[in-house]
Amino acid sequence: MLVSVIVPVYNAGVYLEKCINSILGQTLRDFELILCDDGSTDGSGAICDEYAARDPRIQVIHQKNGGSSAARNAGIRKASGEFFSFIDSDDYVEPDFLETLLKPVIRERESGNNEPLIVQVGRNEIDSSGERLPDICVPPETETFISSEEFMKSLLLHVGDCSMCTKLTDRRLFNGREFPEGKLNEDFKVLIYMLLDCKGVISLPCYKYNVFYKPESNTRKKNKNDFSRVFLDNVNNADEADQLVKCIYPSLKKISVRFGLFQRLTYLLHIPIDFMRKDYEGYADIVRYVRRNWLKGMLSPYLSGKSKRYLTLFAVAPKSVRKVHAKIKKL
Repeated sequence: MLVSVIVPVYNAGVYLEKCINSILGQTLRDFELILCDDGSTDGSGAICDEYAARDPRIQVIHQKNGGSSAARNAGIRKASGEFFSFIDSDDYVEPDFLETLLKPVIRERESGNNEPLIVQVGRNEIDSSGERLPDICVPPETETFISSEEFMKSLLLHVGDCSMCTKLTDRRLFNGREFPEGKLNEDFKVLIYMLLDCKGVISLPCYKYNVFYKPESNTRKKNKNDFSRVFLDNVNNADEADQLVKCIYPSLKKISVRFGLFQRLTYLLHIPIDFMRKDYEGYADIVRYVRRNWLKGMLSPYLSGKSKRYLTLFAVAPKSVRKVHAKIKKL
């Protein structure tokens, strides 16, 4: 079995069947599909079982709810493929998604290159009304090999794609490695360490993965005191990336500082005002970091003028700035 497609499923509702159908409709027929039901309570688990009864390529795992990473990790342990594709249960893929990703792999193998590979395609961002959103990450105009250092640089500049869903990944890159459970933006954390074990990423000039943004996304607030843990996880990921830069990619140090400041500014622009206190997890350390690295931010060619203005304001009076920002957003 060459490719294992792993889909974490949790209360996927009306989106699940479209996702599964898009996978079963692939022009590449030789793959296994592992549906990891992560304790769904809306009947999604039963839908998985129904599909498995009709197609021998499908295996279903049922487990207690542990989050997307736990479901993916369960799928990895069960998978038999040489390469992994991760697809979220509310997204869908184009019919030649797997075939397109696999072609460079076959070519590299035939040329004698047996090193671990990562291949990626572009993604369409679809809103709740079905409209296509502006690109978050723009694929290259031609097939491009991006070295590990250059790919890390693109991630730190927020122009690279850290999503594992757009990629076909050599299973050897998961040896001794799993997705961090209980965390968000877990793809970034896994990917930056994978880059140490391969020469880089083959990026293809096409859009084959479709991301569907639901109104109840991780970062969308339902009330004024909703605050997704993704913002703190992003800050922690920035610190881990900075440690790798110090040890492996010293030429990226200034870009890494920019990344750390930008992630903290994003945190401060979203944290509810009621949580801006010294005893709230992470808050005091984030403010200290902004103040300590203010001058580096001002001198950085990688931060925009707008970010520098916010950096200065948050370094001086974070809570007051947040209150003004909240009023501006309301207006």
